[in-house]
Amino acid sequence: MNMPAAQDALKKYFGYDTFRPMQADIIEQVYAGKDSLVLMPTGGGKSICYQVPAVTLPGTAVVVSPLISLMKDQVEALRANGVQAAFLNSSLGEADQRAVEDQFFNGELQLLYVSPEKLTSRDFLPLLKRAEVSLFAIDEAHCISSWGHDFRPEYTRMKFLKQEFRDTPILALTATADKLTRKDILRQLNLPDPQVFISSFDRPNLSLEVRPGQRRREQILRFIGKRPNESGIIYCLSRKGTEQLAEKLQDAGITADYYHAGLSPEERDAVQEAFINDNTPVICATVAFGMGIDKSNVRWVIHYNLPKNIESYYQEIGRAGRDGAKSDTLLFYSYNDVALMEDILKQNDSDQLDIKLAKLDRMRQFAEAVGCRRRILLSYFGEETTEDCGNCDICRNPPKTIDGTEIAQKALSAIYRLRQQVGMTLAIDVLRGSGKKEIFERGYQNIKTYGAGRDIPFLEWQHYMLQLLNYGYIEIAHDEHGVLKLTPASNRVLFDGEKVPLVRFATLKERQEAEKAQAKAKATERQGVRDELFEKLRQLRRQLAQERGVPPYIIFSDKTLEEMAAVRPMTDDEMKRISGVGERKLHLYGNYFIDAIIEHVGPAASRGKSSTYQITHDMYQRGLSVSEIAQKRQLTETTVYSHLAILFEKGQDINLHELVTPSEVDQVVKSLRYLQEPYKLKDVFEYLDEQVPYHKIRLALAYAKREA
Repeated sequence: MNMPAAQDALKKYFGYDTFRPMQADIIEQVYAGKDSLVLMPTGGGKSICYQVPAVTLPGTAVVVSPLISLMKDQVEALRANGVQAAFLNSSLGEADQRAVEDQFFNGELQLLYVSPEKLTSRDFLPLLKRAEVSLFAIDEAHCISSWGHDFRPEYTRMKFLKQEFRDTPILALTATADKLTRKDILRQLNLPDPQVFISSFDRPNLSLEVRPGQRRREQILRFIGKRPNESGIIYCLSRKGTEQLAEKLQDAGITADYYHAGLSPEERDAVQEAFINDNTPVICATVAFGMGIDKSNVRWVIHYNLPKNIESYYQEIGRAGRDGAKSDTLLFYSYNDVALMEDILKQNDSDQLDIKLAKLDRMRQFAEAVGCRRRILLSYFGEETTEDCGNCDICRNPPKTIDGTEIAQKALSAIYRLRQQVGMTLAIDVLRGSGKKEIFERGYQNIKTYGAGRDIPFLEWQHYMLQLLNYGYIEIAHDEHGVLKLTPASNRVLFDGEKVPLVRFATLKERQEAEKAQAKAKATERQGVRDELFEKLRQLRRQLAQERGVPPYIIFSDKTLEEMAAVRPMTDDEMKRISGVGERKLHLYGNYFIDAIIEHVGPAASRGKSSTYQITHDMYQRGLSVSEIAQKRQLTETTVYSHLAILFEKGQDINLHELVTPSEVDQVVKSLRYLQEPYKLKDVFEYLDEQVPYHKIRLALAYAKREA
């Protein structure tokens, strides 16, 4: 298999002209039959790495996914793109399970999503062995590791894959995994010689902000008030907290709901469906809502309480801006949050408690940081950057810095001479020349840097050490009792003369004043096009989604609509060049959006650019049949029928009864009495026992609208 086929599939099915960084390399690894571990941030394009090989290789790609709702979202999106996909999990009845298994066995699927429980069940292995499997993709692979932030025991039973399917490539994918977790994933899956791909964790479209935790609800009301009609998630620590906050928002006139594990499955499904379909824009949720959301147009995420670790925080803010459009994140922080989370960990987590408390402390340090927050996040995941991001609250309201090179050199030299075998507190004690018993018992008073920093108070040293940690000049080895380790960046400071700017130690009063100024800082304006045309396209997307019974973002993402509003494509060829418009979506929806754009800009701007509807109408008036029009225009017949239905609605001279019989029109019109508005083609189709084809239902509905 060669890469041109992959490139063609990328445009045909997903509407993108080029691969993102590393995607092509990962796909080539799959084509070569080799295993890979892929780390990419949420929204970074992990799924393309296995979906493109799935549609270009013979056989079926088996994707292991931990949440039913996530599988449903992804399969729905793939089918909308013209990909043959299905899922197997406990939500299906016995007959539906058998039907999907038959499709899998007969080679009728390009992708099959399965739960880890299904994959490891005794009765599924024989089917796996008989079917043709092109690759295995283990999504959310951090769940396999007890070091990960979302450990799931059922994931550890997947070790058999490499033993049973030695020649089938395995792709382990995750958005959040530190070094320990990465090692454990490879060990647990028995991958002997995999290629490890670590993409940039940078999500530049996400703004990062931390605010003091006082008067949170009032701040949230103001925050949402500045972002009307936008979808957002507010993560709360407790079930009761989600309910109380949702009630507060509803009282303020905001359409909001709550979601937590205490709801029945039916209640949870209803809340999630309303959110996915843009009927409920704001959800107050516990972390149970997190991984199941594949919605691309979430424009903001708020953390009402401090998360328990940076991995969880990063994954949860990653729910915003998956389409690449500008999005906001806000974290509220107070000391009480830390104390509460410590109590919860101590009560519920006896395993690896020290490590979990240390990770909570890193989360606290992030919230209290005085340097660029994006640099801190990237450093945590092992990615170096020396540039501030300009899109976080610290960068927008920067504190004063000093030349901290000498301070850094003293600290790094001390850690080196202490053989990287002590934690932060003891390292500071050595630098300050402390007379503690432990120092003299270990002989640390004899090293060259003992007392080299005695002129700096302990709290100030702690302040500087945390910055060195956050910027990647040192790291904490959690599996070695939290000792400090040097990094490649340390060598540049010690031996290559790299300068280290540090934020100076501020008094408590200065910090409080800075927090107040930061809370008042204005949010940066949206970079995307959010004008009147964008809003028209958004409403059109919503209407089409309601008619077809799919979430709006399945049709086109916000990012794609922004590009349409900016470029204003008025022909099929121009629409093809919009990122996110693939072959199938052009056929299904392109004409609707082209017509809306032409209508918006007016006849003068569109002169010389015949509407795709008009071309169909002209050919119809010349006496061409639907099949002839479809063949000449390289469209599906369904698309041509859709054009004619719209033309009829707009008053054009179309002989509708040549296309749909009066009896069929009557059947469709009568069925509407028993269905709820907005009428969905699928509902009418099922009500009429699947006897009237979709395209005729569309024509009959056009007749009903024109008559009305």
